[in-house]
Amino acid sequence: MPKTIGASLVRTAVSGFLVLMGYSACPHAAAYGFTLEIPPVDCARTGCVIQNYVDQDPSPDYRDYACGRLSYDGSSGTDFRLPNLADMQRGVEVYASAPGTVRAVRDGMADVNFRDIGIEALKGRYAGNSVVIDHGDGWETQYSHLRRDSVRVQPGQTVRTGEVLGLVGMSGLTEFPHVEIAVRHHGDIVDPFTGHTHHTQCDATRNPLWSQQALDHLRYIPTGLLGAAFTASVPTAGTVRDGGHRAETLPPSAPAIVFWCDMFGLLDGDMVEVRLTGPDGKLLARGTRAIDHSKAQYFLYVGKRRKAAPWKPGDYTGTCRVSRKDTGGTRVALDIVRTLVVR
Repeated sequence: MPKTIGASLVRTAVSGFLVLMGYSACPHAAAYGFTLEIPPVDCARTGCVIQNYVDQDPSPDYRDYACGRLSYDGSSGTDFRLPNLADMQRGVEVYASAPGTVRAVRDGMADVNFRDIGIEALKGRYAGNSVVIDHGDGWETQYSHLRRDSVRVQPGQTVRTGEVLGLVGMSGLTEFPHVEIAVRHHGDIVDPFTGHTHHTQCDATRNPLWSQQALDHLRYIPTGLLGAAFTASVPTAGTVRDGGHRAETLPPSAPAIVFWCDMFGLLDGDMVEVRLTGPDGKLLARGTRAIDHSKAQYFLYVGKRRKAAPWKPGDYTGTCRVSRKDTGGTRVALDIVRTLVVR
């Protein structure tokens, strides 16, 4: 009988060089005798981002390996997130980051936000559809939250670096489409960006498990964009994250023009400003928000309803800016500009 993933297993960046071959190891990774040669998802092609890293804080608080806030209490893996559900439905492949032998798999769980069904419905299967690979010498990787009916490997199967394991999904204990890669050595969680077990001080010397080629594509982004676009109606974070409200053009008769911005990694004290301007440069709408505590994701929109007259044809501009105070003063942490054509 095929071995499947037990209910107690752990839940669980990326590049454009996915071919089935080996890569030279980062000197630090070579010292372990184990290297993650490529990221599990091609983010250069799919637009994915790293939403969460392994938690390095042993207290009820949380810190990522860079002493930032891209984590959550107890996080045991690295989450490569797709911007929206529509991207997941188009199909995004998950690759083996290193060669090995498949130890366990699970498939068949639905892709759904766990808050819509309740955590009890998961029956402890928090990793969702998953693949565990044994790399020898006590090393293993787990790829979790894969799409239902997408797992392409079987227990006992030998896989090469870059071999497709399945598709990015939304199964198990998750609220957004992503794949989580967890690394374990003799059962202990290891942060692949430091080479240390989790709950090591975030400012400790780093000996990453990633190859140098992988690290070149895994730049730490503390604050970033999930999406920004226009629509003719009032959007919600949920419908935007499903893939909706993305107009590139609108007619002069549109009932409204709305610009929205969806971000990740906002920090306590940040100031967010969203603006909408017309083709003549006139400000049509502006919204600001002061962030009073760190937020994993944040959604904001501004807009203007049409009066009797039609919209003036031309280019309408939406801007989204995050300002952040640090020891050197105030700086811009995120600055996004988008254009809508009315015709």
